[in-house]
Amino acid sequence: MEGAPALQGAPGPFLSGFSRKAGFRVPRQFPFNLPLIQKSKSLDLNAKAVFFVGDNGSGKSTLLEGLAAALGFPSLGSQDLSRDPSLAHARLLAGSLRLSRARIPKNGFFFRAEDYFGYVKRLAFEMEALKETEEDFGARLKGYGRRLAMGSARGQRAALENRYGGDPDARSHGEGFLHMIQARLRPGGLYLMDEPEAPLSPLRQLALLGILKEMLLKDCQFIIATHSPILTALPGARILDFNSVPPSPISWEEAGQVRLLKAFLNNPASYADKA
Repeated sequence: MEGAPALQGAPGPFLSGFSRKAGFRVPRQFPFNLPLIQKSKSLDLNAKAVFFVGDNGSGKSTLLEGLAAALGFPSLGSQDLSRDPSLAHARLLAGSLRLSRARIPKNGFFFRAEDYFGYVKRLAFEMEALKETEEDFGARLKGYGRRLAMGSARGQRAALENRYGGDPDARSHGEGFLHMIQARLRPGGLYLMDEPEAPLSPLRQLALLGILKEMLLKDCQFIIATHSPILTALPGARILDFNSVPPSPISWEEAGQVRLLKAFLNNPASYADKA
């Protein structure tokens, strides 16, 4: 599927790859003890949509996290990437990477599927804090200053509600997850996502595929670690197989999750008996 006509004529990617910094003193700790990190001295990401595929433990999420830290992107979670203790290894890895950037994106973020609930709590906290700030201004201030201060807090809260709804936790997990991603995507952005299909039904994965296609036409670039045969069917995508070290480009038909799903659908009873 690589090189499909859908992306021809569009501006090139923002991030085209990375290499390891010369002379970097490699610590004897995770993630530098992973074969992927030890043997991947560089990687070609020169496509508007890049998918990292491979088995659990192949290192695709670890590398994605390191790239996000090297880019300095905000994280959609309960804590920023720069402070999240679960991403300390990503910050270490980022220090060893030299990024190849052709252009600077206008927008961008890093998102892990497991961070969704933390992000919802963070949004709810910000909305409640703005409401309390508005009420505090109303009680303490008078005249024009009161109206100005209350209006500022009210406007910020209204902007969050318009984007995410009055209660970000009111939707089902999958619906809220998909809405959140769509609300945060902007033209001219570089977006790194780790297994965004995790809470989504096959139908919702198709909806996300449509969102990705639409945003590619608006000069976005996506780098996504995934197990989804649906998402990796995105026309024009570059698929990198992390089951080989260093990762190698493959076609959609060659991806392990695609071959396994086809084989299972052709003979589900056989696989169920062996499970």
